[in-house]
Amino acid sequence: MQQATYKGYVLWGHAIEEQEGVLASERYAASGTITRDRKFIEASGVLGVYETEEEAQDVGLSWARAWVDSHG
Repeated sequence: MQQATYKGYVLWGHAIEEQEGVLASERYAASGTITRDRKFIEASGVLGVYETEEEAQDVGLSWARAWVDSHG
């Protein structure tokens, strides 16, 4: 999970590991969460599936920044 502060909000990028099979390569579902003053504001659903944990987290943070820009 990655955290960033943006325009007074705390943003979280999540990577949820998929486990489809023992020999399958790891893949990560991306999502994002937004909080402000320690209160939940908004969360995405699954934003897509990515090959790396970092990429999934980055996508979650990008979604959260775009949400703040469109609602702030």
